[in-house]
Amino acid sequence: MITIKLIGGARKSFNSDELKIDNSNISINQLLELLLKIKPVNTSDIDIENILIAINGCDSSAMNGKDTIVRDGDIVSVIPVIHGGSSKKLIFEIHKKSIQIIEIRGQKTTDVKFIDALRIKYPKIKFQVVSSNFICSVSHLKKILTLSIEAEKNNILLSNKIETDILMRFAVTLQISNAISSVGIKPLTNFILIAIGNKNSFNLLYSELSPLCINLFLKNNDLFLKKHFNISKKHIDSVYSETPLEDILVEKASILI
Repeated sequence: MITIKLIGGARKSFNSDELKIDNSNISINQLLELLLKIKPVNTSDIDIENILIAINGCDSSAMNGKDTIVRDGDIVSVIPVIHGGSSKKLIFEIHKKSIQIIEIRGQKTTDVKFIDALRIKYPKIKFQVVSSNFICSVSHLKKILTLSIEAEKNNILLSNKIETDILMRFAVTLQISNAISSVGIKPLTNFILIAIGNKNSFNLLYSELSPLCINLFLKNNDLFLKKHFNISKKHIDSVYSETPLEDILVEKASILI
């Protein structure tokens, strides 16, 4: 039996926060098809293209995506990217590390002091900021974070801190100064705040920053990213994937040595 935890807006689609499914050894794709079949007719629709799936607390995109097999006894969490009427924050886990993502509108006075102040106030959380222009999707963000978390776990970080490793992988460079200048925090530029650590502090953090927050990932950055990283149409067309640009960026970030 599989336990399905329905989070945020997904609860409204099934009039419940938990389901039990007798099937097992099925892919996430097959599970989603089953959920669509059993969803009550008179409830709100669930957009299966804009949800995060976690299996036993681990994000499926860090495993085998929608081809990941769900087995007997697994707990599957279904989390709409936009849930509970809000898309201004996102909380998930990668390899048992709790992560909160929010997007903040850049101000004239926004600079490195902003993140330094957060690090002092929330010592149990590791912070990094990445210019919103350098992230093409939730999946892209999570795959890069997975690379950095796995690098920390295996003691092969590009720098001595995971925060710097994250920045360098989004910038696709081994030069810390180049990473800071390209994808780091800048005045009047929207940025993604990545918080890794004590989940109990996330609500307080969000409450403090919510007046500055905007809806996540509304802007399409594909053209900017292709131009910045000199990714040609020929290169895009050569990648057999539903997300070729994302996969190229993740590959570039993964082979930095």
